[in-house]
Amino acid sequence: MKKRLALAAVAGLALAASIVVTAWPAQAAVGLRISGGKLVEANGTPFIMRGVNHAHTWYQSQTATSLANIKAAGANSVRVVLASGQRWTKNDTSDVANVISQCKANKLICILEVHDTTGYGEQSGAATLSQAVDYWISVQSALTGQENYVILNIGNEPYGNQGYGTWASDNVTAVQRLRNAGFQHTIMIDAPNWGQDWSFTMRDNASTVWNADTQKNLLFSIHMYGVFDTAAEVSDYLNRFVSAGLPIAVGEFGDMHSDGNPDEDAILSTTQALGLGYLGWSWSGNGGGVEYLDMVTNFSTTFTSWGNRLFNGTNGIKATAKEATIYGGVQPTSAVVTTRGATTRPPTSAVVTSRPPTSAVVSSRPPTSSVVTTRPPTSGPTGTKSCTATYSIVGSWPGGFQGNVKVTAGSSAISGWTVTWTFANGQTVTQSWSSTITTSGATVTAKNAAWNGSLGAGGSTEFGFIGSWTGSNTAPTASCTAA
Repeated sequence: MKKRLALAAVAGLALAASIVVTAWPAQAAVGLRISGGKLVEANGTPFIMRGVNHAHTWYQSQTATSLANIKAAGANSVRVVLASGQRWTKNDTSDVANVISQCKANKLICILEVHDTTGYGEQSGAATLSQAVDYWISVQSALTGQENYVILNIGNEPYGNQGYGTWASDNVTAVQRLRNAGFQHTIMIDAPNWGQDWSFTMRDNASTVWNADTQKNLLFSIHMYGVFDTAAEVSDYLNRFVSAGLPIAVGEFGDMHSDGNPDEDAILSTTQALGLGYLGWSWSGNGGGVEYLDMVTNFSTTFTSWGNRLFNGTNGIKATAKEATIYGGVQPTSAVVTTRGATTRPPTSAVVTSRPPTSAVVSSRPPTSSVVTTRPPTSGPTGTKSCTATYSIVGSWPGGFQGNVKVTAGSSAISGWTVTWTFANGQTVTQSWSSTITTSGATVTAKNAAWNGSLGAGGSTEFGFIGSWTGSNTAPTASCTAA
């Protein structure tokens, strides 16, 4: 799965002039392909992914049962975690062929991804995109002829929050190598910044990668967690791709996370309205503190709160998934998965004995050990306008860090807020989103944006920033004033 990472605002930024799509020639109907900016089958029927992620490489003994249950619950696709050998034991050609066979047996479109690339440049031991291409070429015999059934996701979240400036050129090279090797599959391209593209690197350079593909058969993938915690951010990001004629899908998302609370309702409604695919994270087996992202408990047939929301809720999988026509287009008549009560997390007793060691965390988000939360000031008396602010460090690297501030209204609704804090160690703010920040010496003042100032009683919003530091980076105490 993933590890969490940086937050960034998408709404309100000018559309980069670089997002220009070159018209593409008609392509032979080899298999799944892109036509008119959307994913379609070889016969031209649109295929909208409605599925989940499954951590096969760590839970190979669970795959056959899991895929059957994923299909029975209503999904039409599954994204499968594979390993190329840099961080985890390589899934060889025979295993890849078996995974594809299991997907086909359960009438699921199979998105295969290399997970070893996760967070390259920031995650120790992560594979490069070039190494991921080497892996795909090494197992090519299992993939040739499967273009109707398989999408090839080159590498999961191939850059962290450092070194992502070569994202476009590295992906151009990777795509060209795959095409030169004879791959005709739809190729999925993940965003940098642990998949969340808070730097807008993919958004502003996707056309460069697209135009470099001789087959014009690429599908860009954004992962939506804490960066996408408002409907405005979700809508803005996805609509920019649609407006530019660039194909996009949400390759991962959840209903909560340590880096912020993604707006899963907006993700589901926006993708449905735009006819875009989505793949929730993840079926089961999460570790490292993100067990709440499991959709079923311990690879069972019992939904967690998140799983029930994704499959059975508004704009969820059960209501919107359509089986690929290559399989006949028949929808399941019922799901075998049941709903577990009101508990929102798997019980701690539901231990998966085959869980990999903690170092092989199934979440693909950045480590959360650097998170620092300060105690917010006490709310004002009932009936008065008040707010609290919680400052945290959600990511840190030599010379830089990412901060996040959560603003929560008191017992009465507020129409605006101002947050202040004073750095003690000479830190500076270099970039921010979802607020207007000014500084005076060591004191930082953040005022709400036009769209996130009004909060109902007890309501909350978040803003973030990138900062610089030297020596030490003590988290200050933030105060909040309501309007």
